[in-house]
Amino acid sequence: MKMAPVIRLLAEQPDKFRQVVVHTGQHYDRAMSEVFLEQLGVGAPDHMLGVGSGSHGAQTARVMERLEPLLLELDPDLVLVPGDVNSTLAAALTAAKLDIRVGHVEAGLRSFDRTMPEELNRVLTDQLSSLLFTHSPEATGHLLREGCRESDIHLVGNTMIDTLVAMKPRFDALDSAAAHGLRPGSYLVVTLHRPALVDGPLLRVALEQLENVARSLPVIFPIHPRTRARMAAEGISAPRVLLAEPLGYLEFLSLVAAARGVLTDSGGIQEETTYLGVPCFTLRDNTERPITCSLGTNTLLGLDPLRIAEIPELLDRAEPTGQIPALWDGHAAQRLVDVLRRPGAAASRDAVNPAATLS
Repeated sequence: MKMAPVIRLLAEQPDKFRQVVVHTGQHYDRAMSEVFLEQLGVGAPDHMLGVGSGSHGAQTARVMERLEPLLLELDPDLVLVPGDVNSTLAAALTAAKLDIRVGHVEAGLRSFDRTMPEELNRVLTDQLSSLLFTHSPEATGHLLREGCRESDIHLVGNTMIDTLVAMKPRFDALDSAAAHGLRPGSYLVVTLHRPALVDGPLLRVALEQLENVARSLPVIFPIHPRTRARMAAEGISAPRVLLAEPLGYLEFLSLVAAARGVLTDSGGIQEETTYLGVPCFTLRDNTERPITCSLGTNTLLGLDPLRIAEIPELLDRAEPTGQIPALWDGHAAQRLVDVLRRPGAAASRDAVNPAATLS
């Protein structure tokens, strides 16, 4: 979702950019990978590394091991990496060790919780990057305090919102709620997948609380494969909660846009609900996207599944006061590509044909 609008714009300028798209395969479930590529219209990647699942160290190492020979072959001027997953750091580190410039899309986000692998990935990737593309003002302050050069920082906006804006007519035309037997505006959407919730006793508590909420408010949980596996291993059941298979991007956004509220531990969903004006409750102690709380619809519940019980009452009191942050307007990718078009921006050497490798 973050890279699709950038990929499309670069493809429209073959005289300026030679683009190679690399999919690491970190997200390997078809409904969470291939379907996304199909629906986003970016087509098949040029290279698929197929790293699959594994521990953080193993997954990061596999990306580096498989990406390094490809970068040596391609010899790109710039590697663009999005977000904060293990692939992000692995690709950035591999490129940096080969003296290839790195551009980080979604730079500067901070939860200030270094027990989160994503926070480590973000911080380290930013230190390796010479082009830092941010989507909210506080990110600039974080980067400056960490010693990044102001000239390397570019506030371009939120490229993921570009994708949402482009796809909105398509997901508005769907009726995912009806497909699951739900009435628009009457249900709670749930996504939970982070280790802090999924890998310990909190998962059982969360499902118990959702089961209670479902007595008065329909609950649909398109369940992450990781979470489903943990439920099965722990013998956890929640018969009143509608456990759905992972959904494609359009189907999921159709479901969210028509929801009464969303409970999540995901970062991106905090942004999507803010844009859509849907009340969001984040089951975490912190967020790297505080702008969704100060301007948007997001409420931090803390890492306390017992607070799920408060959601029906919070929804009854919710008022439509959320705003859309500046530059979350559907044109962030254009601003990013405009930066790449500047003389020397995408070239670490005196290359005639700047290339962008996207991972």
